[in-house]
Amino acid sequence: MTGLEIHPSASIAASAQLAAGVRVGAFAVVGEEVELGEDCVLHPHAVVQGPSRFGRANVFHPFCVIGGDPQDYTFAGERSELIVGDKNVFREYVTVSRGTKKGGGVTRMGDENFVLAYTHIGHDCQIGSGNLFVNAATLAGHVTIEDFATIGALSPVHQFCRIGRYAYVGASTVITQDVPPFARIVTERDTKSFGANSIGLERKGFSPQRVKTLQRAFRTLLRSKLNTTQALESLRENFSDSDDVRELVKFIEAAERGIVK
Repeated sequence: MTGLEIHPSASIAASAQLAAGVRVGAFAVVGEEVELGEDCVLHPHAVVQGPSRFGRANVFHPFCVIGGDPQDYTFAGERSELIVGDKNVFREYVTVSRGTKKGGGVTRMGDENFVLAYTHIGHDCQIGSGNLFVNAATLAGHVTIEDFATIGALSPVHQFCRIGRYAYVGASTVITQDVPPFARIVTERDTKSFGANSIGLERKGFSPQRVKTLQRAFRTLLRSKLNTTQALESLRENFSDSDDVRELVKFIEAAERGIVK
């Protein structure tokens, strides 16, 4: 371990592995079988537990608990893991649980996720890259979040649900079914889809033509008075040259809990 900065009051387990450039603040805790990649930063009072592996340049803010035991009645202390990529930010009081035996034993997270205060990511969740979890977003166990999604403040996601790429879930929206990629889902009186996540897609670099194509596709899906099966057939027929619409159709076809419409 070279080039480390460890405050004298920090607690570092004997089996922990810290790469070059890691900084650990006052009263922070690095538990047993934790691997921290280069340039990770633990602010004062941050807690990282294991077994868990982290890539480089992850940042842990005060009072977060990352890699804690799963919140599951059946967990009996068996070995389970958390595996995290690079450049993720965990803000204050965020909790991320390791996996469970029945869920495959591993919670995973990709790169450059921004996880705001009080967010909870449950056991066995599979998280992609580039996602934003706004304050107190709450994921039950076994949830899948693809890439570049936004989960709004105070929004709970039911276990086993999937959130597709570039989707936007508005604040205080209860998710109990799969959310298709590119969709904008907001609770008003009932949880419903308001069509393509147009502004978010533009900010992620989608061309105006791609956005317009997705807007047309969502109008077919949501406002054409076709049922879902009929709408999917129409999308396959009329948008066969759009990779985005093909991804949308494929996602809906694989939905086991139905989709938000």
